[in-house]
Amino acid sequence: MSALTLNLPPILKLTDEQFTKLAVANQDLQLELTAKGELVIMPPTGGDTGNRNFEVYIDLGIWNRQTRLGKAFDSSTGFRLPLGSTRSPDASWVKIERWNALTQEQRKKFLPLCPDFALEIVSETDDVEETRTKMREYFDNGLRLGWLINPKLKQVEIYRPNREVELLQSPATLSGEEVLPGFVLDLQPIFA
Repeated sequence: MSALTLNLPPILKLTDEQFTKLAVANQDLQLELTAKGELVIMPPTGGDTGNRNFEVYIDLGIWNRQTRLGKAFDSSTGFRLPLGSTRSPDASWVKIERWNALTQEQRKKFLPLCPDFALEIVSETDDVEETRTKMREYFDNGLRLGWLINPKLKQVEIYRPNREVELLQSPATLSGEEVLPGFVLDLQPIFA
């Protein structure tokens, strides 16, 4: 089952507060709101995608616990992006200085910033072009490094500021570069 996008007319454009209330009232659904005001309802993942996401969480979490350079987040975390959308990457990370700049109240809600790093894994039911649009949206809002992983094709698209998207075919690992210094993601469990 793929994501369902509801196109809301301009008169029904949800405010941040209304979207938050809608998400809280429907906690069994993973909801996103595009900058155009479209409400995206994401279905639960299948077993393969859930396992791939978990493999990423393990590696990112261990690296983050060892370095203490920031805060790592799973796919249930919402980010209220500067240009108006609320999105939930499959995995993400925020530099500790930016996290520390948030108030306790801001940390309890959808985070009012764009992550420094975001990762999206294309599931069997995802539309690749919609996922690419989501990655570009992160960059329009200040993302510093993004990975779009397509396990079916064993491809990775790397998104960086001021550079063309880099396409890798069957890489064994990915480097966190200067954004996630020393982080290396082993892609064998993702591509298996």
